[in-house]
Amino acid sequence: MKKIELEIVALSHSITQTHSYAVVLGEVNGLRRLPIVIGGFEAQAIAVALEKMQPSRPLTHDLMKNFMTGFSIDLHEIIICDLQEGIFYSKLVCSTEKDTLEIDSRTSDALALAVRFGCPIYTYENILDSAGILMEETTGKKKKSKEQKEVPVEETGGSNEDLKTMSLEDLNTLLNEVLESEDYIRAIAIRDEINNRKKK
Repeated sequence: MKKIELEIVALSHSITQTHSYAVVLGEVNGLRRLPIVIGGFEAQAIAVALEKMQPSRPLTHDLMKNFMTGFSIDLHEIIICDLQEGIFYSKLVCSTEKDTLEIDSRTSDALALAVRFGCPIYTYENILDSAGILMEETTGKKKKSKEQKEVPVEETGGSNEDLKTMSLEDLNTLLNEVLESEDYIRAIAIRDEINNRKKK
């Protein structure tokens, strides 16, 4: 299966749902986004590494990196390899001088380590098809290079309309609106409702 490279483009925080965060992965040289709901601790661990902050004592993911480096274990890449019942599954592809192995990991932990090691993040087409969101191309805007890329940490709110009572057309319109305002947590719920209806 062909791997598709992703990069972290945003971290979103919902002010309507306590402790609800999403890390948004963007397809490199593409328009698709893959929002993944994560916990507050993991969001903090990713944000600290993205902002290159140095905590006074090592966080859990810093400890893991130090441990791996101390024993000459290199993290080459992470692969978001499966999606079951809304849960993403990932693998760490690690190597020593003698061996290469894949280690099962929660996706949030894998992303926190990927940022620390500076290694690529991959997924497969079927996962982007089922859980990804296609962003409309905006003309006149230049794509930022990796060096110029900003990773905003956003707070997003929104009303709690009952998505089940909305028509498919209304859901698609609402999805475009929340993507425009970069409310990725709300977009996940709308995307899931649209996908559920398409399956029926």
